Order: sequence, then structure tokens, then C-alpha cells
Amino acid sequence: MPSYDFNAPRLFVESPLREAARIALDRGQANYLLNVLRLKAGDAVLIFNGQDGEWRAEVSVEGRKAADLVCQERTREQTAPPDLVYAFAPLKHARLDYMVQKAVEMGAGILQPVVTRRTQSTRVNLERMRSNAIEAAEQCGILAIPEVRPEQDLEKYISGLENDRVVVFCDEDAPVSNPFKALSSFGNNIPKLAVVVGPEGGFTDQERALVAAHDSCVRISLGPRILRADTAAVAALAVVQSALGDWV
Repeated sequence: MPSYDFNAPRLFVESPLREAARIALDRGQANYLLNVLRLKAGDAVLIFNGQDGEWRAEVSVEGRKAADLVCQERTREQTAPPDLVYAFAPLKHARLDYMVQKAVEMGAGILQPVVTRRTQSTRVNLERMRSNAIEAAEQCGILAIPEVRPEQDLEKYISGLENDRVVVFCDEDAPVSNPFKALSSFGNNIPKLAVVVGPEGGFTDQERALVAAHDSCVRISLGPRILRADTAAVAALAVVQSALGDWV
């Protein structure tokens, strides 16, 4: 496990980061540091912007309700986001929030909502998804903020995938019940992955055939129990990361 400073609070900022740079905080960020965490001038905060690595900064208090951060030194170099797409049928708000956060924690580099025949909610709040992705990255030491893509029809998404991208299709009717056995033929550390999970009601037969027809598709089962879609996100990504991804 990487060595992180778990004691210092961590904050995502939009500004470029460099030594001695002064980062202006918005009102919400300043309130969080000064009034929620009760930080004082000179206290340390870790900051990142998804491009310039992670930096240690010091709080500079500007009055009772305002504060800036001043960059001191880089603590970690920037890493590239994993080329792992998590393609999922959107859920209702609270469960979608949970699913996005857990997918980010589990290493998804791209969040792709796909609209299926049985999708519960076809209206996706992309800003809310991004906020949840940022929150997960802040809490878990992640440097690259996952890309949040607009929703797409499932057929259009699958037809637009690269032929060499391995599609891990979570299918309750997969012919091999052991997911590790199903994935073993691909070796490990696959550079381009997509994990596809359907809605609560499952895929239709036509949708199942569509996904399975992709050139580099492998169908996996997530076990004998019926999982909710948000639970399936964690289960599927754990299996994929341990068999093909960066847990290997």
C-alpha cells in the first residue's frame, strides 16, 4: 500500500500547483478548513489538481472566513489515471452517489453511464457525479480525478469501443461460474479494460447478445447471490482488479 500522510487533510483544487503558489479557496473550502477542521495559520494541508501531483501547502488565514493555501513542496508526482472504464446503468441519487464513490476507490478511471431497456433513471446529474468522484479521491489518496462522461445508449457505447479493449461483462448467465477462471485466459495487467454492469432488472436478451458480441468480451458471474447494482460495482471491480488490474 502506498505511503500516505493520513494526518493532514486533503483537498482538490482547480488551480495550477507549483512551489510558493498561492491558492485561493472558495467559501466552502475555507469554511471546511477553518470552521469544521479548525485549522490555524501555518497548518498543513495536502492539495492536488489531477495534473501537477500532490503538494503540501500551509494555511494562510485572510480574516475570519477566508483563507488561502501556499504551496510548500511536492509530496507525490502525478500518476496517470487507469484506463479502466466502469460502464453502468444509472441508479437513483443516493445509491448512485455510493456507487460512484466506490468505483473511484476501486480504481475506475472513467465513469460511463449507459442507458439500457430497464434503466431506473435516465437523467444523470454529471456535476453531482463529479463531486462524488472528487470526494472519494480526496479521502483515498487518489491523484487523478476519473473522467465523468455523459450518458450513452448501451448499443452506441458498445459499438464505439476499441476492438482490443477487454470488456468484462457481468452476466448472471455466464457459462463459467468462477470469475477468476473466466478471466484467466487474458493473463494479467491488461492495459485497456471496460467493466459493464447492468440495471437492477438485468439486461434484456438482445442487450446481452450485443455486449457478448464484442471482439474482446469475457462474461463473468458474480456468484450465486443476486446483488444490487451498487454492490455489484464493488464486487465486479474487486474481481477485475485482482485478476487483470493493478492488484496483480
